[in-house]
Amino acid sequence: MTTYNSLTDRTDAGPLSREEVATAIVQGLPAASAALSTFRRVNMTKSQQRMPVLSALPIAYWVSGDTGLKQTSAIEWANKYLDVRELAVIVPVPINVVDDSDFDIAGEAVPRLIEAFGAKLDAATLMNVDNPWPETYQKGISRQAFDAGNYVIEGTSAAPHDDFAGDVSDTMAKVEEDGFDVNVFYARRKIRARLRNLRDDNGNPIYQPIAQGNPATLYGETLEFVASGPWVNNYELIAGDRTAAILGVRRDFDFQVFTEGVISDDSGNVVLNLMQQDAIAIRCTGRFAFAVANPINAEGVAEATRFPFAVLVNSGS
Repeated sequence: MTTYNSLTDRTDAGPLSREEVATAIVQGLPAASAALSTFRRVNMTKSQQRMPVLSALPIAYWVSGDTGLKQTSAIEWANKYLDVRELAVIVPVPINVVDDSDFDIAGEAVPRLIEAFGAKLDAATLMNVDNPWPETYQKGISRQAFDAGNYVIEGTSAAPHDDFAGDVSDTMAKVEEDGFDVNVFYARRKIRARLRNLRDDNGNPIYQPIAQGNPATLYGETLEFVASGPWVNNYELIAGDRTAAILGVRRDFDFQVFTEGVISDDSGNVVLNLMQQDAIAIRCTGRFAFAVANPINAEGVAEATRFPFAVLVNSGS
């Protein structure tokens, strides 16, 4: 649903401008984007970038005798594309509200706008929610993994590893069977409660929490926590090869504050005139692209069933 009339008015900003308050706003740190933190980043100079991806491997042949004929083989590449899409939002605020506030409203808004952008990127690239990219290889990672058959249903791991640790290991195996190495996991924070008491065959914990600036790890590989908002409840965890997920950046977060201009709806009706109604507008934009490379390899030959990620599906889905 398109929205053109959301406005941060005096009621919304009231806690910032009433009686004397503390000199710092109490709020949680903005959640980082898993996509921005872990995907392979490609800086783009145009709205589309072509990526040749290996699609057919050469075959070697034994030569018969000393003068036998040597056979030929081809190496093939297929084109995949990074297509740029724009993220944007405008936050209007009346100037009187800004003047009466004891805080820098624009300064406080910026980290939350970054958080909102990160949530949209994670939802699209990991969960295929509100995904603006049309091609199959640009769908969300969980969707592509499921379509390729790279999924494990929670509670189906075989004894003696019939626990959640076994489910995670079986999910990793789906990636490894396709010829890729697992070097990252994605999950919601609440999964930590399920991981803390899990041990390997030697009694060592398979999960290590965040410590002294180092990321959390699972089976020795990075575990990236995704905010609950972008996460789809059907999945417990995603495992895969982070180098295969590509995030194209045509323009990183760009912030501008406008004091003149109008905001209109999709019918052309003016909703707010900044000059006439004494308001400012904080505009945030960014342009991004996404694709999963999924190159052919010796273990994963069939593209339809090969994918560098796998998902652990919860038992209630």
